[in-house]
Amino acid sequence: MSNSFRQDLAVRPRRIRTDAWTRRLVAENRLSVDDLIWPIFLQEDDGTSDVPSMPGVKRYGPDCLIEAIGQAVELNIPAIALFPYNNPDTKTADCREAYNPDNLICTAARSIRQHYQNIALIGDVALDPYNSLGHDGIVKDGVILNDQSVEILCKQALVQVEAGCDYVGPSDMMDGRIGAIRDTLDDAGHTYAKIMSYSAKYASAFYGPFRDAVGATGALKGDKKTYQMDPGNSEEALRMVENDIQQGADMVMVKPGIAYLDIIHRIKSTFGVPTMAYQVSGEYAMIKAASANGWLDHDAVMMESLMAFKRAGTDAILTYFALEAAKIIKS
Repeated sequence: MSNSFRQDLAVRPRRIRTDAWTRRLVAENRLSVDDLIWPIFLQEDDGTSDVPSMPGVKRYGPDCLIEAIGQAVELNIPAIALFPYNNPDTKTADCREAYNPDNLICTAARSIRQHYQNIALIGDVALDPYNSLGHDGIVKDGVILNDQSVEILCKQALVQVEAGCDYVGPSDMMDGRIGAIRDTLDDAGHTYAKIMSYSAKYASAFYGPFRDAVGATGALKGDKKTYQMDPGNSEEALRMVENDIQQGADMVMVKPGIAYLDIIHRIKSTFGVPTMAYQVSGEYAMIKAASANGWLDHDAVMMESLMAFKRAGTDAILTYFALEAAKIIKS
């Protein structure tokens, strides 16, 4: 071997990959239980029901909810996000069930707080689970009414916080709703209630199983492209995040996740604010389906996908894999 060849190999990047302890020492990103938020679906009836398009995901009734939350508490998952599966008779054109202080989210929050104090509760603030037309806002003559919708979203956020939610997660994409919700909460004395804004929520085809989970699939008339973002847009995401920060958002969200890692990275690099990502139902379902067919290694792909979010810059990930991932991390 020539001296020049040996000199070239003085730099051997493989040296720091040859053993597990060195790989651990030099790892640039780490995934911990602290990075996980578990989305959970609520139902009015006792017991549980399966979400057919999301294998392993269940809706929980009041009699099963506390035991389910106990799993997250035992694993030290820091937060759960609450989403309702409402009975059809509670879905109306005026979405009044959204701000009923005894609706599914509020009732669940009070129940959880009676048993657990050491896990954060995030209430979903949007009208689609309550809307007989399946939209995230009030609809009149086929048009989504922005300001009228924001008024209801403010009421919805307030009853959730008063029921025990630590965060509200406006996922509706109506203009001006973050500032309006912040003012509503502050005026009611909830200065320290936090807003996790879905600032860059795209009009994505990856949401199908979620709409199944909350019972909004059959009701939806038309699409959501007049308020959710165009998947081709990137600069717009930065404008949306900046707007929400100025209005009082404490954290910002990108949804979906894997197909939008570039957006996550740009937001975190530009603003440096707490940046969350939602590994949405379609992403979850694809991994589950591929692994069920033996095409992918379930646990390996699950953990790799979550690490991709961390590498892109996320501070936390809403994921239906939260319990499974936490168990692997703990072990």
